[in-house]
Amino acid sequence: MKYRQLGNSQLTVSEIAFGSWLTFSTGPQKDNAIACVHRALDLGITLIDTANVYGRGAAEKVLGEALAGINRDRYVLATKLYFPMSSTDRGLSRAQIFKQLDASLARLQVNHIDLYQCHRYDADTPLEETMLALGDAVKSGKVRYIGFSEWPVDRVAAALAIPGVEKFVSSQPQYSLLHRGPERALIPLSNRSGISQIVWSPLAQGVLTGKYLPGGDLPRDSRAANDAINGFLNQAWLRPTVLEAVQDLRPLAAEAGLTLAQFALAWILRQPNVASAITGASRPEQVDENAAASGHPVAPELFESAERIIGDAASERSTPA
Repeated sequence: MKYRQLGNSQLTVSEIAFGSWLTFSTGPQKDNAIACVHRALDLGITLIDTANVYGRGAAEKVLGEALAGINRDRYVLATKLYFPMSSTDRGLSRAQIFKQLDASLARLQVNHIDLYQCHRYDADTPLEETMLALGDAVKSGKVRYIGFSEWPVDRVAAALAIPGVEKFVSSQPQYSLLHRGPERALIPLSNRSGISQIVWSPLAQGVLTGKYLPGGDLPRDSRAANDAINGFLNQAWLRPTVLEAVQDLRPLAAEAGLTLAQFALAWILRQPNVASAITGASRPEQVDENAAASGHPVAPELFESAERIIGDAASERSTPA
């Protein structure tokens, strides 16, 4: 496992992160999720990402159980707030920031969050109120650094321009071979501002693993076949032309000595502004495969060929996280 500095922070994070939004539940699923966390740590994955809204606190609670008794210096813990936690609790007001922070700390069974992220931009709260409150959270010792996810670039710039407030060190965008929007404005601004990307959906909701075959039935255990979560999947990525293009990447991945999923992750990591790519797993063997993408050199011309193959087949329509 290789590691990168996170923006202008003093945090060093693993190139592959472990995300908890889909795999945390109860019973056998819960036990398997905890096993995946432990496997991730054993493989040198240090960045663990979650959010208060995942399972309305359930993911944080299970993650807290998984991390109980593990040396706090072994992992970098990131969570988020913004989305509704009840009919009255949502957004990035000062009151919500401190209420949700304390609730996340309790569920995670820790006394501080390494990276506290604003899950979306809150147009209903003055930006200065949000940034001042985040700064006070850092001053309190409950948060070390702050980040954002999927904010409009002009709002990021506005936040950075406020004098005397804590500055963002991370951005969490959707970014993959099938979704390259962040390259237009977000990554250039981040490069100038000491902000690193922690990428969500680097495998395009599983499409870039190659498991969806053109003209084939959807795998029963896939996200696309699960009505509870397939609303997050960009349906344009399931068009035959896109799925055929993904299959055409297989020879390139093989030439690089990687699986298709590893090749897609390595493509993400070719970008210097990316600190880490978030991957999920429903079983420990998937953690093994994802982790092996770190530090694997790939000839640039293979990535260039991949970009040409995907070409116009890619859809830039974003989907929520």
